[in-house]
Amino acid sequence: MLTLIIIISVLNLLANEPVIPILGFHGIVNSKTPTSQLLEMHYPQQDLEKSLEYLVRHNYWFLTTQDLYDFFLTKSQKIPKEYSNQKPIMISFDDGYKTVDTNLLPILSKLEQKYGKKIKVVLFINPGIMERKGITSSTHLGCQDLRKGLKKGFYDIQSHGLNHKDLTTLTRKELVKELQQAQIKLRQCTQDLDPQKKVASHIAYPYGASNKQVQHYASKYYLSSYLYNNRILKYGCLKNYYEIPRIPINRKISFHQALDIAEGFHQIKSQDKCDEK
Repeated sequence: MLTLIIIISVLNLLANEPVIPILGFHGIVNSKTPTSQLLEMHYPQQDLEKSLEYLVRHNYWFLTTQDLYDFFLTKSQKIPKEYSNQKPIMISFDDGYKTVDTNLLPILSKLEQKYGKKIKVVLFINPGIMERKGITSSTHLGCQDLRKGLKKGFYDIQSHGLNHKDLTTLTRKELVKELQQAQIKLRQCTQDLDPQKKVASHIAYPYGASNKQVQHYASKYYLSSYLYNNRILKYGCLKNYYEIPRIPINRKISFHQALDIAEGFHQIKSQDKCDEK
């Protein structure tokens, strides 16, 4: 229920502020998962379902990366009337764990049937470590898994680098390969389903690691980039589209840590106030 607590106590408080929370998850575990496999980064399926259902019932708009870019960052498109009274949020999942297909996709389908509303989630994928054809023991999604969720309209598939390497440690040649090949392979997987090439137009830095060189080369292939910094997006203040903030959510965040995360949100005093660097 931690995600629900964060959402209720923080997001509702800031409903009228120009902010957009971007939450980052990884794998999704169910009650039958062996204790030995309960990694800290993974999140309970039951709690996630309750949180998503709360968001659906309370009129949240589940943004894709392109929605955020078009409607809020660049403002190149006007917000459609049907979304004008909704509260925007982005739900993302990193690394492409198989549990996205086995434990998350059924939740999305169930909530759509119950409420008639489609929840879109962003998947930041490393195509270099995706499940290979004919191998069913992989812990990661395969191309067919991605295509299934994309066809159903639930997935926004974006890049997380080719092989989940720390981009700040690479040579220029290695960096370009990680950025370029990730985009090429993801688009090859989905090309017939993605005529506008929205797949792999945005990237989340593996480990949240970036520097000026990484951002420079990322800008040659992607429209925007995401990192982890425990901050909420004040989109009217964001000047660098290659430093979009996300809040990491995992199963071991304590109540006091959640309060620490929320502390920064309470410092937002007005729509015009931006942090100075």
